[in-house]
Amino acid sequence: MTETVKIGVGGPVGAGKTQLIEKLVKQLSKEFSIGVITNDIYTKEDEKILVNSGVLPADRIIGVETGGCPHTAIREDASMNFAAIDELKERNEDIDLIFIESGGDNLAATFSPELVDFSIYIIDVAQGEKIPRKGGQGMIKSDFFVINKTDLAPYVGASLERMAEDTETFRGKRPFAFTNLKTDEGLDKVIEWIDQDVFLKGLA
Repeated sequence: MTETVKIGVGGPVGAGKTQLIEKLVKQLSKEFSIGVITNDIYTKEDEKILVNSGVLPADRIIGVETGGCPHTAIREDASMNFAAIDELKERNEDIDLIFIESGGDNLAATFSPELVDFSIYIIDVAQGEKIPRKGGQGMIKSDFFVINKTDLAPYVGASLERMAEDTETFRGKRPFAFTNLKTDEGLDKVIEWIDQDVFLKGLA
């Protein structure tokens, strides 16, 4: 591979962005050379979580402190993230896949197409059945949409069927998956999308 593929992972605080990246790295590092960039407003908490998880060596993870509005650092002024990408490539010349995690933000947050090649947007069931119905730009425009924490649906009175219907209304045929990242349920759907749609496996 001549160029590094960059996948943005966005979503509200607590939806499961860091956990999703951790699980994906664990699976995909067998076949790809991976780096991760995390965005936090005033700390590097997500960077610490990933380093402590041991899924990647510390030199393959960079934490960016965005300050202010986290969506600005992934869209209007992504200079800090571009610098982090360059640093990751200098540290590890063989990197062919970088995950860029946005700071927890609202449903309208989207990645600049100059910063990432593909984007994943993740929400969780506990935020309410109505979230897909709100039609936020993060959900609508992402290349892959994840509805996490399906195990909580009975406790918050959420209908997964209704959430699927609302998602299809706004996203059409663009792919999405239900997940329970605690048990890895649905993770295979995300990996399948990365293999087939991002790296075009099986099409050669």
